[in-house]
Amino acid sequence: MSDTTLKQQKRKVSIRKNLLKAFKRHWQFYLLIIPPMLYFIIFKYIPMVNSVIAFKDYNVVTGIWGSEWAGLKYFKLFFDNPNFWPLVKNTLILSLYTLAVGFPIPILLALMLNEIRQGVFKRSVQMVTYAPYFISTVVIVSMLTLILSPRLGIVNDLLGIFGVDSINFLGEQSMFRSIYVWSDVWQHTGYNAIIYIAALAGVNPELYEAAKVDGASRLQKIIHIDLPSIMPVMVIILILNVGNVMAIGFEKVYLLQNPLNLATSEIIATYVYKVGLLNANFSFATAVGLFNSVINLILLVSVNAFARRISNNSLW
Repeated sequence: MSDTTLKQQKRKVSIRKNLLKAFKRHWQFYLLIIPPMLYFIIFKYIPMVNSVIAFKDYNVVTGIWGSEWAGLKYFKLFFDNPNFWPLVKNTLILSLYTLAVGFPIPILLALMLNEIRQGVFKRSVQMVTYAPYFISTVVIVSMLTLILSPRLGIVNDLLGIFGVDSINFLGEQSMFRSIYVWSDVWQHTGYNAIIYIAALAGVNPELYEAAKVDGASRLQKIIHIDLPSIMPVMVIILILNVGNVMAIGFEKVYLLQNPLNLATSEIIATYVYKVGLLNANFSFATAVGLFNSVINLILLVSVNAFARRISNNSLW
């Protein structure tokens, strides 16, 4: 046996011993990891196998593996559909609008809360901004429907005081996206700001003291201390948000839809639900869902690579 082979064997034995020692030393940690690992394996990775339905004429009776292969039939049906580009356009516009507004506002809220020194006022603002997150989407949509109602809504009552005619906000195509995005901002801003507040809490106080000695204003402290400190977190959150551009939430959009705003409110997720699932066309629904996932994966990898090159911060 050669010296090289002996060295490789010794190295393998050494690695096994080190792994065994690490497991014995931190067995509680590995025990805690098991439940989430099982969750992802059972409910996330194993179901990925069923994506083969997109390439089959799925039949409930014969099952997934007993159904005949259809190739790219359902992908072609979706791409050739006259609704394809309007659906993609609506999905992208709504997603990018949500990202453009919903990403910076939690950062601004966190920076402002970090500047507040009065404890009672700071806690009150936090409670008011966090609370909407715990309201269900169904309740949020019900509130919007009542507030924006053309007959009984408080908004139209206020407009009537100034002599403005009643407006059917949820029936206006041009208003749907703004209603969706800004209500989403109201609901999630406080909760999304938590991670930035936590990052700001870890900033070294000596940096603020040094800046104060140098005569820096509050704005200069934010620009030169706070923003660089939370930049890695901002990059990670941005990458994750861009990776979900095509997977914008289905529930709220569907609940806010009506025949009057359908031209701007119909997105890929709601279309798949109506055409694919309600009509039991599972192969078509899976094909569209797989298309969405591939686009999101491409965006995630691309943005991650770009962020790593520009800022040296990335998911991997």
